[in-house]
Amino acid sequence: MPVPERRGLVSRSLLREDAYRAIRDAIVDGTLAPGERLNDTDLVAWLGVSRTPVRDALGRLEQAGLVHTKPGRHTIVSPLDVRAVHHAQSVVAAMHELAVREAVPHLAATELDAMRAANARFAAALRAGDVAGALDADDAFHGVPVTASANQAVHTVLEQFTPVLRRVERLRFSSLAGRASVAQHERIVDLCAAGDAEAAATASRENWQTLTPLLTTPGPDGGESPSLAGP
Repeated sequence: MPVPERRGLVSRSLLREDAYRAIRDAIVDGTLAPGERLNDTDLVAWLGVSRTPVRDALGRLEQAGLVHTKPGRHTIVSPLDVRAVHHAQSVVAAMHELAVREAVPHLAATELDAMRAANARFAAALRAGDVAGALDADDAFHGVPVTASANQAVHTVLEQFTPVLRRVERLRFSSLAGRASVAQHERIVDLCAAGDAEAAATASRENWQTLTPLLTTPGPDGGESPSLAGP
C-alpha cells in the first residue's frame, strides 16, 4: 500500500479519533484510492500509533462505508458506490435542513457574517481551482447553522455520513457545476437573515441535493452504473 512518505503523523499520546480522521481524510482526498488495499503494518508505520487505534479506525470507516473488510483476508478502500452515496446524500441533506430550521431563530449578525465570509472564501477557492480550499470553506459555511442549532444528534449523524459524500464533492467542486453553489449559499444566508426558517431550510436541502447529477454514470448497457470508481 503506497501510504504517504511522512511518518509519525499522529502522536502516540493522541486518541483513536486522530487515527480515524487521518485515514478518513486520506480516503476522501484520494490519497488512498478506491480499491486500494490497506495494510495494518503500513498504516501503523505511517501514523506512528499502535495497531489497536488503526483497527478501531478501520472498523468505524467500514460502518461509514468508506472501507470494506473481508475477515482474515484484506481491507480495501470502498469504491464510490452510487447506492451508498445516494443514501448518504439523503441523510446529510435532511440533517442540514433540520439544522438550518432549528438555527435560524438563534442566528446572530456575527454568525450570518461568518457564513458570508465562508462563502466568499468558497467562491475564491473555486475560481482558483483550489478544491481542498473549496471543501474547507463549504464546511465552514454549513457548519455555522449546524453549530447554532446545538443539536448533537445532527452533528453525530453528519460526522458519520458526510465523508461518504466528500469524494463526490471533490468532483463537483473541480468542475464548473460547483459555481452554482455560490449563489445557492447567498440565498440561504439571505433567507436566514430574513428569519424565514422554512425557506432557508428548504434552500439548504436543495443545495445538498445538487450532487445528484454526479451520482449517475452510464454503465456498459447505457443504464446507471453501480460504481463511480472509474476504470
